[in-house]
Amino acid sequence: MNSSKQVAQWRVAAASVCGTSHTKSNQLCQDAYYWHILPNNVLLIAVADGAGCANLGKAGAVIATQTAIEYISQRKDIATIIADNTLLREMLHNAIINAKTALEKEAEVSKYELSDLATTLIIVLATPKLAAVAQIGDGLAVTRDSTGKLQALTTPHRGEYVNETIFLTSSEAVTTTQIQILRHNIVNIGVLTDGLQMLALNMLVQQPHQPFFLPLFDFVTKIEDYKLAQEQLTSFLSSRKIIERTDDDLTLILAAFSS
Repeated sequence: MNSSKQVAQWRVAAASVCGTSHTKSNQLCQDAYYWHILPNNVLLIAVADGAGCANLGKAGAVIATQTAIEYISQRKDIATIIADNTLLREMLHNAIINAKTALEKEAEVSKYELSDLATTLIIVLATPKLAAVAQIGDGLAVTRDSTGKLQALTTPHRGEYVNETIFLTSSEAVTTTQIQILRHNIVNIGVLTDGLQMLALNMLVQQPHQPFFLPLFDFVTKIEDYKLAQEQLTSFLSSRKIIERTDDDLTLILAAFSS
């Protein structure tokens, strides 16, 4: 017997656009993202921002995001890990280490300086009852729960100087990793690189900016055509109201759990 009832699932829209400052200097977008949905509605997201000062920042961002997601995806005991905060923290920690090791191997094999591959990294694992994040450097991961509350799971790491942050390639990267676990009814996830931070985060109180996130979360909840949604998100990131306020590369991943 056929049923018209839809199965609850994650809806995801993701896009990156090159910042106007990079376009003017004929540089590539240094951001990268990778996402994957495992069985039982386990959503994995990785976002990275290659350092503008690094010769191969884009390559570093791609390697970091893919390595992190592939490491978690290959775990056979994911259900057991998700149920235990200690195991979950350990897995996220190891995903960071694996990403860093992959950069080190790439630098060694290709005869690069490790700093040439400098990048930030945010890893998110989400289920309808959980959001867990590991972050090195700047950028932001935000949730909306079933009560409508927005929460920044981590805070962008800022150095002593403007636009200074910690990169995955640095010696202190692993020890300064932020790991946060939230167990609640998760409705939305948003992950972005630092080009959008000033629009998405109230820096004084480190709280997500509702006028930025709420329309976007409503948008992703209603997705029917994923290709069209990506095009619409790309248009939003390229719009005048965005590029007038930031000239950096922009990456945004939005997810909604709904029927």
